[in-house]
Amino acid sequence: MSLVNAEKCDGEQVGIDRTQIAVIIPTCNAEKNWDRLIFGLHLQKLLPHQITIVDSSSEDRTCELALREGFQLIRIDRANFNHGGTRQMALHHVHWASLVVYMTQDAVLANEEAIDQLIAPFLDPKIGLSYGRQLPRPGAGPFEAHARLFNYPGVSQVRTFESRRQFGIKAAFSSNSFAAYRVEALQSVGGFPSDVIIAEDSVVAAKMLMSGWKTVYQADAQVYHSHSYSPIEEFRRYFDIGVCHHRESWMRETFGKADGEGLRFLRSEISYLWPNRFYLLPEVFVRSTAKILGYKLGLMEEKLPSSLSRKLSFFPDFWKDPVRSKSSMRRHASS
Repeated sequence: MSLVNAEKCDGEQVGIDRTQIAVIIPTCNAEKNWDRLIFGLHLQKLLPHQITIVDSSSEDRTCELALREGFQLIRIDRANFNHGGTRQMALHHVHWASLVVYMTQDAVLANEEAIDQLIAPFLDPKIGLSYGRQLPRPGAGPFEAHARLFNYPGVSQVRTFESRRQFGIKAAFSSNSFAAYRVEALQSVGGFPSDVIIAEDSVVAAKMLMSGWKTVYQADAQVYHSHSYSPIEEFRRYFDIGVCHHRESWMRETFGKADGEGLRFLRSEISYLWPNRFYLLPEVFVRSTAKILGYKLGLMEEKLPSSLSRKLSFFPDFWKDPVRSKSSMRRHASS
């Protein structure tokens, strides 16, 4: 048995059994990201027992490359991909695992201990979820870099349900670009929802906190992962966040609204750009307006035709499914 972060406790060695850890990575045409992804995985001191690739009908060499590495490969139709449902489905293919690490194809492990650091908090049996720090990718622009520095600071944090009093809805923040789950905890809250457009990770984190589990932001577990979004893309992303917060209304009712966090982000962004990049300040207000409008429209999606929502959304394929595209607010986390 290979133990991670082994310690002595009453003369007994305790730790995390690496043979019960799986990594799951959804992919779609990941060949362009493959070398960086594999570099980070090979960098690890000890790899988890199994790496599973869930591929959405790639048209490049993704599947061939995954099989060459000896990874487990699951192929699905691209139309059937769903941020929550696909990750939950993949869990059935690693039924033996007690811990599961989820990554995205464009997340690059930053050092040889990234996965070890991510799973270290699970020595505490009350921890249900641990997510890592995302650093700006090399060459990231100022808006892209600030978003990562703001949302992923350098100090780790353990959160409980009481954390909502201090952090509001941010207490339930998480990211499946680099996160690990105790399978027992994940399944105890119903697993990943299959009908959310985005933020399946935060929905699960909120349910865990409400159920008495603790979550961890592990700043020492690091990946390079960021995106350069245009103001229009920001609008679409925040439209989808608004849709999620409208449909999962219990999150705002339980943890609080997102308005205060948006204001804090705006102040931080202005401070980050001033004075060396003062010429970008007009774009700050364009981006902020786009986010606010997108989010507010998303909260109103019940009043919008699905055809319009599809045009406004960052994930238009979500709206092709007549069941998922029909708005149905859920007042309770258990429903």
